Amino acid sequence: MFNTTLSPSANLYVNFTSPSGPRGTPPWYQFPVCAVSPWAFIFYFGVKVFNLVVGTPCNVLVIWQIATRKKEASTSDIFIFNLAILDVYFCLMTPIEMVNRLLLGDRRIWYFQSFAYGVKDLTPLFLVCICLDRYTAVVHPVLFTGIRDNKIRIGISAVVWALILAFGLTKSILGVNSVDGVFSGIVMFAFAVMVLCNISVIWVLRRSVVGKEQMHPVKKKALRMVLIILAIVVSNYLPVALLSFGSYYTFVVFHCQIKISVFSIMDLSSSIEPLVYITKMDRVDGRCCGRCFSEKTHDVQV
Repeated sequence: MFNTTLSPSANLYVNFTSPSGPRGTPPWYQFPVCAVSPWAFIFYFGVKVFNLVVGTPCNVLVIWQIATRKKEASTSDIFIFNLAILDVYFCLMTPIEMVNRLLLGDRRIWYFQSFAYGVKDLTPLFLVCICLDRYTAVVHPVLFTGIRDNKIRIGISAVVWALILAFGLTKSILGVNSVDGVFSGIVMFAFAVMVLCNISVIWVLRRSVVGKEQMHPVKKKALRMVLIILAIVVSNYLPVALLSFGSYYTFVVFHCQIKISVFSIMDLSSSIEPLVYITKMDRVDGRCCGRCFSEKTHDVQV
């Protein structure tokens, strides 16, 4: 029987862990029946190459910019920094995966690749942290003033790292099927929380200008960024809901087109997220690694 797991790593390497895998089938599809519809797999590996070429340097730039910033940073930068580290790791696994698919077919390497997929599966947890931090800053500014200490966010980041590493190791050692339910549950939970938080932020920012001719420039920038991030969250994670309707599609349509396309769109977040962050950075003396242009106030930390 074919594996029907929700996670991409299981089905993507099922045909390539056998000795005849790399020589018997091309890496653009996982099942023989997918030969009639390989375009979603070509798109998937195209996204991986795009993440390697674009996502890797962009995430490194984000890490460098946050680590070297001398002025007061946004409280959310701690979560963005950790998210960028995870995305760099995931992007850098692409050449290892491709070499193993095309040439080696080594089962031991797939343990590391499965761990990388596990890490990527739970990166939305840091997006949830960013959204909750922004939500508290805008909707509950008094409470936010009392919890501005970055030690709290460092502690939260440590907990998230522990969950991510435990999930990745479980997926790598015990197999993908052992974490199927956790993966789908976390993605949908993260999606719901991020959408609700961003909608609440938009509502408060829009309401703050009722009766006024213009919105404060800082709040206007915050609103623009929230709208962009909300669009990214919806476009990257809403398609996961399609995986719940697998029984309504034929095997080829679901496994060779829908499922692989959904995971491709999710993987694009590794490049889109740092690109959004980079748009907030000024050019200084001809360099792209300048200071963050957004002025910080207690009620609009983003």
